[in-house]
Amino acid sequence: MGRRNASSAGGIDVPKRIYTRTGDAGETGLFGGGRVSKASPRVEAYGEVDELNACLGWALTQVADAQVRERIASLQPDLLVLGAHLATPASGRGRRPWLPELPAGRVEALERWIDEAEDALPALDAFILPGGSAGGAALHLARTVCRRAERRVAALAAEAAVAPWILTYLNRLSDLLFDLARLENHRAGTPEPRWEPRKEP
Repeated sequence: MGRRNASSAGGIDVPKRIYTRTGDAGETGLFGGGRVSKASPRVEAYGEVDELNACLGWALTQVADAQVRERIASLQPDLLVLGAHLATPASGRGRRPWLPELPAGRVEALERWIDEAEDALPALDAFILPGGSAGGAALHLARTVCRRAERRVAALAAEAAVAPWILTYLNRLSDLLFDLARLENHRAGTPEPRWEPRKEP
């Protein structure tokens, strides 16, 4: 019972059963071997990236603009790549398993999308509150989860080797999600909630 009958998907073994019973004591297995606590910084890091991916999946159900939806959908496979790398510690023991890679020039593509969004948006002349349309609010939530994922990866990088491109990607992605939230609100004709600081009495 609980045996891992795995099939291969893109070179990565995928279990046929969702339960394995191997994590019942609060530990989990890593790619390439080894087990760690589910509360370890590494698991926190790739767990946050997984949560971000789920947020993007939910945002897809809320966003109305076709171009914004297309870009969100293209980001989700990227996050699986990040998660695979974060779940695979650099170690001298054994052979490092095959890992998927991001398409070439991916960070540059995110920067190009940021520039295109900002060219289409009115200038930002005040702090805005997360919200607006359903799609805009969902993307603002994804942005904050992306920032949290970036913090968790930075914490992991302080104690273990992490590929620098992972932090660069997450940093750029959070900026993109902010602009996509604004773009979704703009194209939906929904005003962005502005922060109006309370004046001293």
